[in-house]
Amino acid sequence: MGYQKQRTYQGVPLKKRRWFVFDASGKILGRFASEVCRVLRGRHMPSYTPHADCGEGVIILNASKVVLTGNKRSQKVYRHYSGYMGGLKEIPCEVLFDRHPERILEHAVRGMMPKTKQGRAQLKRMRVFAGGEHNMAGQNPVVLDLG
Repeated sequence: MGYQKQRTYQGVPLKKRRWFVFDASGKILGRFASEVCRVLRGRHMPSYTPHADCGEGVIILNASKVVLTGNKRSQKVYRHYSGYMGGLKEIPCEVLFDRHPERILEHAVRGMMPKTKQGRAQLKRMRVFAGGEHNMAGQNPVVLDLG
């Protein structure tokens, strides 16, 4: 037989991670969160390997200016359960958006990440800021525009 066996690329975890800055103003929440998730996991790189942590760091600015489509801002409800009877807490999206707009974006990205050790480690490299300023200048972040 004259065929050649196809080899799989074995990626290695990154030694030096880059940090990227994303501006969330005017972006639709879910579409923006999926792009952030791609960069956190490293899927935007040709050397992506599922078992290796090859993702990069992400800084998100202007989380308070993210757009929710339809009636989600007034109708969506975030729930969490304490584990005790009667411990189901509900907070409307409108209230959460006014108090902590960064938590809405964190919740959306967390839901798209893998629920594994690696996913939790990658999620720690995401910083979300409600305004346009950040305190991560030491990482020398590169501004990235998602279009």
